[in-house]
Amino acid sequence: MKTKIGVVCGSFHKDEVNRMLATVKSTIESQSLLGSWGSLMEPVWVPGAFEVPLATKRLLDEGCAGVVTLGIIERGQTLHGQAMGQAVMSALIDLQLSYNRPVGLGIIGPGADPEHIEPRLDPHAKAAIEAVVHMLDVRG
Repeated sequence: MKTKIGVVCGSFHKDEVNRMLATVKSTIESQSLLGSWGSLMEPVWVPGAFEVPLATKRLLDEGCAGVVTLGIIERGQTLHGQAMGQAVMSALIDLQLSYNRPVGLGIIGPGADPEHIEPRLDPHAKAAIEAVVHMLDVRG
């Protein structure tokens, strides 16, 4: 039986998140990460990072073995992004522990300055899919 890996993408900064998604796909192909045992699902797009935990939960409820989350939480003029980012990350950790399935964190920020986003796109996306696959291997 093939393992399904879900992907949740925040639509805010859609061009950049699309690049992250392309990096996830190319990392899978170049490293043969999923081999014959798994497949990457079509991405679920949500309005922003705040909605990522709910979409992640839904994918885990549907039986995904793991979920990659992609998005960007930029630095704002208030602490809103910081508070939201902490809540999102806490919720994703809770989901990972509750379901005993990996959730790869490919969310840049909170507090990312515009000039810091570009150099983090590929490394964050790559790390997120590699973490999910590694933890699936560890779970064995």
